[in-house]
Amino acid sequence: MSERSALLSRLEALARELVKFGAVGGAGVVVNFAVFNLVRHLTEVPVVRASIIATVVATGTNYLGYRYFAYRDRDKQGRTRELTLFLLFSAVGLVIENGLLYVATYGFHWDTPLQSNVFKFLGIGLATLFRFWSYRTWVFRTLPAREAIETAESFLADGSQRPHSTSRK
Repeated sequence: MSERSALLSRLEALARELVKFGAVGGAGVVVNFAVFNLVRHLTEVPVVRASIIATVVATGTNYLGYRYFAYRDRDKQGRTRELTLFLLFSAVGLVIENGLLYVATYGFHWDTPLQSNVFKFLGIGLATLFRFWSYRTWVFRTLPAREAIETAESFLADGSQRPHSTSRK
């Protein structure tokens, strides 16, 4: 496989990963906003606490989507480690997401429903960048042998196009 084909193959794999991550994340955003607005409008829970509740619910649904859809082909050994890291990095994402909302709400007093949803959306966007990097790097790692298998398969594919020697000893 040439360097160009290898690069294209890696870019295609990354594009597929981004689409799957985006599909799960998009569903998580819908869950997050639905829970946030329901809690905010049906209870007296303060805005940032409502957002934290929504983020936690969305995190649970996202884990299922990432493990069983987006990253189903990734290493499945050590589920305890995987879940622990997922929750750790999700907690950092929760702080990023809700920290921005906290600053907007209590620092600048931008707390109308529209402003809260805008800053929640911006916080989700920033947290998503962090989550994508951390999940693919630390949580849902590629199987170590995968690259070796792909390299071997490409070598075999290239070798099948060459004439075979028919000489015998």
